[in-house]
Amino acid sequence: MGNNWGPRFIVPSQTLKTFSGRVRLRETYDEEVLNRELESLDMAGSAIQATNPWYYRKKGTDTWIKIGESNDRRDNFAVPWDTGRLVDGKYEILGLMHVIARKGEAEVVLARESVAEVTIQN
Repeated sequence: MGNNWGPRFIVPSQTLKTFSGRVRLRETYDEEVLNRELESLDMAGSAIQATNPWYYRKKGTDTWIKIGESNDRRDNFAVPWDTGRLVDGKYEILGLMHVIARKGEAEVVLARESVAEVTIQN
């Protein structure tokens, strides 16, 4: 995990994995580790933007459904999710972090994902 800069799903506690109604999804990343990866790509110190789209799917299915997207790092890329219309059961949440880095005319987009299993109980 030495080069895993994230993203990391944020919950108030590890035991809070049951959601009901309107919830707020949040995620963060480790800037120091990201900078080391950018350095290894000869793009050191050039991260200019990060965005985090959020998706969900019922456990055992293949298709992800988009919840929303945020590029507000100060608010941990928070996106509201209304689970009230979902059937109770096990779901997966996908946070797909994109970081854009630029050096001169060159631009790269790094992407990492975080998947968390949650239970919906309305």
